[in-house]
Amino acid sequence: MNTPLNTLDCKWPDIAPPYSQALQAAVTYILERFPVLGIVASGSIIRGNPGPTSDLDMCVIHTQPQRQRLQRIFHGVPAEIFVNPPHMIRSYFASEHAEGRPCTAHMFVTGFSVLDNDPILAELRAEAQAWLQKAPTFTARELLGRRYSIVDLLDNARDTLDSDPECAARVLHQAVHDMVEYVFLANQRFLPRLKELIAKLQEIDTDLEQLVRAYYQAKDIQTQAQLADAMAQRTIGVTEFFEWETQLEAV
Repeated sequence: MNTPLNTLDCKWPDIAPPYSQALQAAVTYILERFPVLGIVASGSIIRGNPGPTSDLDMCVIHTQPQRQRLQRIFHGVPAEIFVNPPHMIRSYFASEHAEGRPCTAHMFVTGFSVLDNDPILAELRAEAQAWLQKAPTFTARELLGRRYSIVDLLDNARDTLDSDPECAARVLHQAVHDMVEYVFLANQRFLPRLKELIAKLQEIDTDLEQLVRAYYQAKDIQTQAQLADAMAQRTIGVTEFFEWETQLEAV
């Protein structure tokens, strides 16, 4: 019979209170509930640059063919706990890479191995690193579909600029968000975290970054609509409905 794991089997990152106590409490909670193969703690708290609302991100590898997500608070610190068997973690590596947002791979590569009770953790971390080294690739057809979706949003916003400006603003915001994401994907770049999305534009197009900031600083919907059109010209090369078609396929 295997000896139950406890916190004495763990390694701890050098983080300050209350985060250190919160991490230990979170790990104790995890070990009491799951047959653990490994635990990776990640996020800004672990990296040493937490913000006022930062939480602990905990990736838990266990032996059961089940997955679960839990949100708990330990010593006043929020924690997101993702419990998965190895095959599910590998599926996240693949599916998130295809979407251009490799969150799970990033957590495994940048996180701290709190508990390493099986060779599988080292294998998964190596696989995560390999996924991050592969640039996201979107076909011309996939990018074309995204361009059309953005133009459709812009057209819908124009339809409601006068009759329902609040609705128009909401639709424009979505269009601008999608344009920013399009720039990263079209340049074979992973999508940054939301709180870094605008700042990271500097690495690709400084003028576009300034247009985006001007859009969110604008005081009226008409100005926002003009700036959104300028962004569309710069990012997707079109501002309104255009002709296109998918391939004919058997159904």
